[in-house]
Amino acid sequence: MNSRPTGPANGPDTHDTEARLREAMESLAGAVHAAPGAYDTARGSWRRRERRRRLVLALLAFAVFALAVLAGLQVLNAAAAGSGGGFRNDPPGPSAPAAPPAPDRTGHR
Repeated sequence: MNSRPTGPANGPDTHDTEARLREAMESLAGAVHAAPGAYDTARGSWRRRERRRRLVLALLAFAVFALAVLAGLQVLNAAAAGSGGGFRNDPPGPSAPAAPPAPDRTGHR
């Protein structure tokens, strides 16, 4: 019922089959010729993809940078609006101790 040969896998038919397959592939490879501008076309296509990839990467980096700047400005704006952030130039109030005077070169105040 099975149409497969029952002989050994490396029998005499294997060499004949390999030789015929090799001849068929060689004749097929000899008939294949590249188009005259195939390399230039493929190179141009690759360059376009590379340019597009770099442009997308630059736009993505710019967008991340712009979002970080906007977030930073919003945080600074919220701090300046009265949340008591450390970015104000108000003189210290009565609850803050006065800083002692800095010593001069001789070590005296």
